[in-house]
Amino acid sequence: MPKHQAADTGDAPADMSPCNNLALRQAARHVSQIYDRHMAEAGLRGSQYSILSKLGRLGALPIGKLADSMVIERTALGRALGPLERDKLVVVGPGSDGRTRSVKLTPAGGARLKQAAVHWRKAQKEFESQFGVDESHSLRTTLHRVVQVVG
Repeated sequence: MPKHQAADTGDAPADMSPCNNLALRQAARHVSQIYDRHMAEAGLRGSQYSILSKLGRLGALPIGKLADSMVIERTALGRALGPLERDKLVVVGPGSDGRTRSVKLTPAGGARLKQAAVHWRKAQKEFESQFGVDESHSLRTTLHRVVQVVG
């Protein structure tokens, strides 16, 4: 057997990659497609809903703190905020001091978040019906642990 090829333990399909990164990215793409499809009905992408939802739960946040809480680079968050700011769903303004900028949900953003929550629940149900309710809970628990341990 070549050095780079893992032994087949019989527990998984032979074509399953032993690479954690690839497995997570593939799964994330499939799950994101489910959420994006449902969020499109509210005029959002799944990632945009996540931002609005985080702001809806936590209130206004400095951009750095929002980026950290979402485990996203500040520059990527800045690009994601652009369309939300353009559509007046969030406002980016001065933070608590002259060095920081803060992101806040607008009343229109709060209304869109409420409208989109219906579609988010549909996406949740679709995923859970395909993957299983208990398995979904276990997966979330495991992924939260990955973020805490690896992050």
